[in-house]
Order: sequence, then structure tokens, then C-alpha cells
Amino acid sequence: MWALNWLPDIVFHLILIAGVLLLLAGWSLRRIPLISKYSIPMQIVGVLLTVLGIWYEGGIAKDREWNIRVAELEVKVAEAEAKAANINTRIVERVVTKTRIIKEKGETVVKYIDREVKIADESCKITPAVIKAHDAAAQNKAIDEVTVPGTTVNTSEIDRAAQPKRPWRDFLPK
Repeated sequence: MWALNWLPDIVFHLILIAGVLLLLAGWSLRRIPLISKYSIPMQIVGVLLTVLGIWYEGGIAKDREWNIRVAELEVKVAEAEAKAANINTRIVERVVTKTRIIKEKGETVVKYIDREVKIADESCKITPAVIKAHDAAAQNKAIDEVTVPGTTVNTSEIDRAAQPKRPWRDFLPK
């Protein structure tokens, strides 16, 4: 039926009307002697045209029904797209706000660490304030929310402990 979509619907209405008229004409002209020999072919053509017309009328009605459904769904899709755009705007705003807060916290931590680094002495000991700032940054908390360790850590001890052990040196000649 897709090949006949270019035809207007009036053509199929006319086919149905012509089929019904031929069917009635074949039955009524059966009594006239000269035309009675054409009544059977007229009735056959009338029945075929009537069946074809009814077939296409059903297709037209179904097509209208589908077009109505498509229109309803297009309205629903447009509403859903509007809601999605609204929700996407809210999500983008939340992300921007969270990013801004994270940057502000990061800048606060960097300023705090820069201030505390100046306080550190030349022996390269890490003060509890620096450890507190590091822990706060790692836990994504404010500096005031983290507890301070009680002792300072000497980095030279940590460096020595971190060096790999080389047992093969014990076997070298001295």
C-alpha cells in the first residue's frame, strides 16, 4: 500500500462507490433483455471493486489512527525533551557548583600549605600543621575537621627506610 500513498484518498472512495454502483447496476439491469448478457461481468467487476475499495478504506482508517498516535507520541517526546533539558540544566549547575567548591577548598589548602612550608625549618622536619593539611586534602575535608598528630616526622628517617635493601652487596669482596 506504500506505493499508492501518492494517490489522494478520494480515488479509493470513488473505487468503492463505483464498485457498489456496478454491483447494483448488474442486479437491476438483469431484467433488460439486451443488457442482461452484461449483468454477470458487471456484478463480478462490481464485487471486485467493492472489495478493493473496502480494503483501501480500512487501510486509510488505520493510517489515520497511526497518524493520531504518532502525533500524541511526538507531543510526549517534546515534553520529555523539555523536562530533560531542565534536568540537564540543574545537573550542570550542580557540577559547576561542586567544581567551584572543590577549587576553593584546593586553593585554601594550597595557601595553608604554602604558609606552613615557610615555617618549616632547615632540617626538613614535617610539622603537624603540614600533616594536618595533607590529611585534610586527602580526605576532602576542611582543615579544622582533621585531628593533628602529636609528633613531627623527620623525612631523612623516612628516606632511609624507603631505600631498597640490596642483599647482593653482602657477597661483594671488601
